[in-house]
Amino acid sequence: MKDTITWPDFEKLDIRVGTILTAKELEKAKKPAYVLSIDFGEQGIKTSSAQITYHYSITDIIGKQIIAIINFPPKRIAGIKSECLVLGIYDENKNVVLLKTDKKVSNGFKIE
Repeated sequence: MKDTITWPDFEKLDIRVGTILTAKELEKAKKPAYVLSIDFGEQGIKTSSAQITYHYSITDIIGKQIIAIINFPPKRIAGIKSECLVLGIYDENKNVVLLKTDKKVSNGFKIE
């Protein structure tokens, strides 16, 4: 188990719901990945790299709502600027399964 954090530590994370608008293969990635364009409502549209190709095809994820941390600094990944961290868990084979809402909500809603 990791170290215990405080409530103020958790409050530093800006975790939001967004809808995937577009996805394409990230050709320069070391591991198979997509470049996603995600609508976070008033927080804007952000780009992210996500290694989710095992469980999700491009056509399957367009329009899906996901959960992401949007206040990390941008990071260059395989030639693109990744502006948020899409959240997921590893299955038993180390393939990513996306975290998502079970009901549709407005883009940009904050996880609290």
